[in-house]
Amino acid sequence: MVSELDAPRIEFPCNYPIKVIGEVKGSESHIISIVREHAPEITPDEITTRLSSKGNYQSIRFTIVATGEVQLKALHQALMSVPGVRMVL
Repeated sequence: MVSELDAPRIEFPCNYPIKVIGEVKGSESHIISIVREHAPEITPDEITTRLSSKGNYQSIRFTIVATGEVQLKALHQALMSVPGVRMVL
């Protein structure tokens, strides 16, 4: 059994991929603005969107430069508060 002390830790700053999944079609600009509040250096090259095969869900992927756990937790909470967002990975 791996204890918390043995668990691998992230070394900050680092490139950190984030995926937002949900019924967010039409909310892309709002989601991107939230990400930019927490990671202002993000560029359009670091953002990709994709519709599900049936078109019911959309995923938006970002790669940010994560500066710490506080930043990541705050970003996760802000993204989960967007109506239609089902998961933030």
